Amino acid sequence: MGNLIKVLTRDIENNSGNFFLDFENAKPTEAERRVWEEVNGVLTEAVIVLQELQSYSGAGEAIRQAIQHPNDERVQEGAWAAVVPLVGKLKKFYEFSLKLEDSLQGLLEFLTSSRCSPTQHLEQEQALARQFAEILHFTLRFDELKMTNPAIQNDFSYYRRTLSRMRIINQTAEEHNEVDNELANRMSLFYANATPMLKTLSDATTKFVSKHAELPVENTTDCLSTMASVCKVMLETPEYRTRFASEDTVLFCLRVMVGVIILYDYVHPAGAFVKSSKIDMKGCIKVLRFQPSNSVEGLLNALRYTTKHLNDESTSKQIKNMLQA
Repeated sequence: MGNLIKVLTRDIENNSGNFFLDFENAKPTEAERRVWEEVNGVLTEAVIVLQELQSYSGAGEAIRQAIQHPNDERVQEGAWAAVVPLVGKLKKFYEFSLKLEDSLQGLLEFLTSSRCSPTQHLEQEQALARQFAEILHFTLRFDELKMTNPAIQNDFSYYRRTLSRMRIINQTAEEHNEVDNELANRMSLFYANATPMLKTLSDATTKFVSKHAELPVENTTDCLSTMASVCKVMLETPEYRTRFASEDTVLFCLRVMVGVIILYDYVHPAGAFVKSSKIDMKGCIKVLRFQPSNSVEGLLNALRYTTKHLNDESTSKQIKNMLQA
């Protein structure tokens, strides 16, 4: 993720000096180790999930043949044989989203505690801050790949239709299938969302706040706004951006910035777009607009279509126009 990055906190806390946020070499302290090891196992699996999603080609041709030849038993069996292992992958992705939800809540519990400020958490618990960023990076990448692959919805729709026919013919048929009707219903809700992983994280963050009523909601929102500010400063400040060893680090920071904005917008009662928001939305959008459009269009769409408060009356016309441009 590049060299050690020195981040100005001028956008974060007036009474704070400079601190370092190391997205590459941060190692867990003993206090962080238990949570870090739990999350690290999930992040290791996340790499495999992305690889499998990226190579997901679908069973489009087999399905087309089955639709065109509804009475050809051999063609029907061939389509079913092609779709079932793919649905097994989709099941794996869905089940991974549940692991990711647990990991996010574990990180939030550590990073939002009242023992220190959000900036101090990021400065002192960099290994967990890095994992939090990696979860957001994975989430945005997963959703980008999902949105550009219509085969996922097509395959799963065909599977459900066929499963329904099988149940009508033989009530015990679904007992032999990897995804039964109940699980298929839950998966259908997951994949029907344009950005399913981001929806999972948004819901998880909202649940976290509700579950931990003893914590002021500001503990969570300030953690999110601090991360957004850190990423924005890294991206817009030439002396920091030039320290990135790879251009991939730019996209990493962009995804993390957009991810925490969306989470903030769901958790904060007034959202991320109001004038009183601790996130400089105009500045963040300008940073996105400064990038090549083909690399950030998915991120801009995430702000346009997956946030909660963008279309509120309290959102300035300027911000709306910046996102519509």
